[in-house]
Amino acid sequence: MTRTLTTTPAAHRHSPFAWGMRTYIMGIVNLSPDSFSSDGLHSAESAVAQAKYMATEGADIIDVGGESTHPGATPISAAEEIERIVPVITRLNRDLEVPISVDTYKYAVAQAAIAAGADILNDVRGLKDNTQLANLAAEHGLSIIVTANERGKPLIGDIMAEITSDLSRATQCCREAGVPLENIIVDPGLGFGKTSAQDLEIIRRLGKLKILGCPILLGPSRKSFIGHTLGLPENERLEGTAAAVALGIAHGADIFRVHDVKEMVRVARLCDAVVREQPQHDAPPAL
Repeated sequence: MTRTLTTTPAAHRHSPFAWGMRTYIMGIVNLSPDSFSSDGLHSAESAVAQAKYMATEGADIIDVGGESTHPGATPISAAEEIERIVPVITRLNRDLEVPISVDTYKYAVAQAAIAAGADILNDVRGLKDNTQLANLAAEHGLSIIVTANERGKPLIGDIMAEITSDLSRATQCCREAGVPLENIIVDPGLGFGKTSAQDLEIIRRLGKLKILGCPILLGPSRKSFIGHTLGLPENERLEGTAAAVALGIAHGADIFRVHDVKEMVRVARLCDAVVREQPQHDAPPAL
């Protein structure tokens, strides 16, 4: 399907974003049965249905993942991950007009997802496992998300200096592979090797990442820092997620990866009207 989307200065269908003009919402479609938030879907049909529903709620991107990334999750093979996600991406590429992101750090999975129609690579390990993902993004003209993932490496210094250094490394790797700067999206990695206090500090100091010159993605949805701060389980973190989205927009975030699309679209619309000083005239009808 040919997508009819807004364009960026380096316009192509895989990078349809006008950075700085408004906030973008990425809906999570998780095919892992051991997801931390218990939102894992168990069939391609249910995943496709959820993605389509998120699109009607206003999602700008659908992020499809097949392997859980929470601490202690059991890794799966590339073959199993491909089996989970490729039928879903194939259907969504045919049926939806929003870009499709694939949440993977594995080269073979990324290749299969691209062949099925994925538009964006989302590497939660920030090119630490496989720098060749940057070459794939450059070769196919895709956007790529790189995450500051510090699991296994305690952050004991200045948290933002550490994250900025990590993302600068990943960004440079992408540039050397030939990915245009506007197609590189940086994610400070809330929850990936950080304490709850550090997650809160990241949101507070998020603007420091602007030095990288890349759009910023934030993934606060239902994360443990919300639970620890408010004393709430995963299924009661909607308001905390909304607060994190609002604060993230105020501090410079461009994209939010969320479970609750409708609610976060509404939060983003109002925040954009305040922070970006322009109502979202092109927004879909109120839900």
